[in-house]
Amino acid sequence: MLPVALGKATRILQVFLTAGKEYVCVLRLHGAPDLKRVEEVIQEFVGEIYQRPPLRSSVKRKLRTRRIYFIKVLEVSPPYVLMRIGCEAGTYIRKLCYDIGEVLGTGAHMEELRRTRTGPFVEDSAVDLYELVDAFTKWREEGDESGVRKVVRPLEEALDLLPKAVVRDSAVDAICHGAHLAVPGIVAVSSGVSKGDLVAITTLKGEAVALGEAVMSTEEILDADHGIAVLTRRVVMEPGTYPRMWKSKR
Repeated sequence: MLPVALGKATRILQVFLTAGKEYVCVLRLHGAPDLKRVEEVIQEFVGEIYQRPPLRSSVKRKLRTRRIYFIKVLEVSPPYVLMRIGCEAGTYIRKLCYDIGEVLGTGAHMEELRRTRTGPFVEDSAVDLYELVDAFTKWREEGDESGVRKVVRPLEEALDLLPKAVVRDSAVDAICHGAHLAVPGIVAVSSGVSKGDLVAITTLKGEAVALGEAVMSTEEILDADHGIAVLTRRVVMEPGTYPRMWKSKR
């Protein structure tokens, strides 16, 4: 599962960098431990764990914490263990397999890996390159765009798991020009927003306007009648899409 963005949708790619991931992994044991012990040790890694990125990685090798949401053992056929893993972004599954082997005392390594989820997108919604070519060819040669519309999804779907700040129509164009979102411009806000959270700013119709950083929590936004609530970090909508209803300072 690899989301690919086109056109202005590339502006929201940062969402996938921090989105949770799900993998199906084949772990290969280097010994023959008790199978019950294998399951017990694997479950010990659910929750917050410490990881140091492996030697062959694209980031600095410093100790850091990552959260494992779940590990479901699908099948055990020694020396192989098939697992489904839900984890925080930035988790190294091959390092997780190595650490499981260390705790078991047998050693282990990752034999195969398949990513089955990235943020809101799951494997069942993916298409392969053959389907993509067929959809494009049908549109180009026959004018039938149904296949392309199935393959190319609205960018708003990528924001499904982000908290939302819904704004008035009168505030949209100002945000498109880089203005920060003030409390009076907000119609509704998701529950559970904390300061520093990445927030999707949307119109009343659900259209993506921008990505922003919350500087107020949900409770503070609901209690306030003025002040900046969200700092605009990445504008998605083109200026002029909604009528200009603001005045620039001279």
